[in-house]
Amino acid sequence: MVTQTPSGDREKVVSKLPAAVRQELKVRAAEHGIDIQDAVAQAIERWMTADVTRQPVPAPGAVPFATWLPEGVWGSLRTFCAEQKLPLVQGLVQSVQLWLTDNPSPRHRPVTGIPQRKVICNQKGGVGKTAVAAGIAQAYAEAGLRVLLVDYDPQGHLTDQLGMPTILPSKERDTLARHMCGEADSPIQELLVEVSDPRFGGRLHLLPACQDAFLLDTRLALSKLRTKESALEKALRPLEEDHDVIVVDCPPALGTAMDAALYYARRREGESTGVSGVVIPVQAEDSSATAFAMLNEQIQAMAEDFAMEIEYLGLVVNLYESRRGFVATSSLDNWEQLEEPRLLAVVGDLKEQREAVRQKMPLLVYAPDSEQAQMMRTIARRIS
Repeated sequence: MVTQTPSGDREKVVSKLPAAVRQELKVRAAEHGIDIQDAVAQAIERWMTADVTRQPVPAPGAVPFATWLPEGVWGSLRTFCAEQKLPLVQGLVQSVQLWLTDNPSPRHRPVTGIPQRKVICNQKGGVGKTAVAAGIAQAYAEAGLRVLLVDYDPQGHLTDQLGMPTILPSKERDTLARHMCGEADSPIQELLVEVSDPRFGGRLHLLPACQDAFLLDTRLALSKLRTKESALEKALRPLEEDHDVIVVDCPPALGTAMDAALYYARRREGESTGVSGVVIPVQAEDSSATAFAMLNEQIQAMAEDFAMEIEYLGLVVNLYESRRGFVATSSLDNWEQLEEPRLLAVVGDLKEQREAVRQKMPLLVYAPDSEQAQMMRTIARRIS
C-alpha cells in the first residue's frame, strides 16, 4: 500500500519484513546515524543496480513494516521485481539484507590483529555442526574476508566434505594436535590448504583434520603445558594476523579439547561484544535439549573458573522438518522461546547440503542460490 504526502515528495509504503530483519535494520540504521527510511531507499537503489543473485530467500516470521520513501522508488521496485519474476516483498527483503551486508555494525570492527573467532560446538553428534561451520566460513570468504576453517574433529568430516585429504599422522608430519602439545617442528602455516573457487578469491583456507586428535585429551594431560586450556589458542596464534575470521568445527565431546576450544572463543580484552563466541547447532528433538544443557554447564563452569566471558552468539536449529510431527514442532517452539542464546536461524532438511557433500564441494559453490546457502549467509551476517 502506498500513501502520498501532501507535498508529494515522499510516499508512505506499507509492506512486510521478517521480524528479525526489521529489528536488525532498526538497530543498524541507528548505529550509522541515518533514518530507517533513508536506509531503505539506499537499499532498494543498490539492490536494483547490484550484480547479485536475485533468487527467492526464506522470509520466515514476516510482520508489517511501514516507511516513507522518495516518490517513485517503490514504483521502480515494483516494476523491477515484476521483470525479475519476484514477489514485491522478496525484493524488499533482499534489498534490506544487501544493505545490512554493505553496512556492518561499527561496534563489530575487529581489533587490530585479533580475528573474529566462531566456535561451532555441541557434544551431540549429527546435529549439523560441520554444515554450519563450513557454510558460514564460505559466506565470510564470499563477502571478501580472509577466513580460516579449522577441522578440530578427528573424524575429519569437514575435511572430507570439502574434498581435501586428512593429514596422515607420522613422525615426519606435524598436525594441529602436535602444535597444541608443543611437539611440532615446522610452522603451522604449512598445514593450510586453500579451498579454491573464484567466489572465494583465495581467501578461504582449511586446516585439515588428523586422526591423532582422537588422543588429544590424553596427550594434553600428559604434556608439560602449564595451562592445557590455552593450547588451541597458542597453536593458532601464528595464523591470526593473516585471517579476519577463524571458524572452528568442534568434535562431539566435552573433554579437555573442548575446554581449549571454549577458551579460544572467550571475549578478549578490547574486543567488541557479539563478535567472538560459540554457535550451537541443535535439532528440534528432545536429545538435543539434553545435550545443550550439558554443554551449557561446561561453558558456565569454564567462564567461572577462568573469570572470563564466553559469549553465546546463538543457536541454529538444523535439519528441521515440520512433517516429523509434534516432537519437532514443539521442540522448535521451545528453542524459539529461549532468550539466551538467541535463535539465529532454522535450516530445513533439504537436499542441497547432502548433494554437495556427495560431490565433495562447498555448498556455496554447488548450490549458491539454494535456501540452505542463503541461510548460511544470514547466519554469518547475524554474528558478525
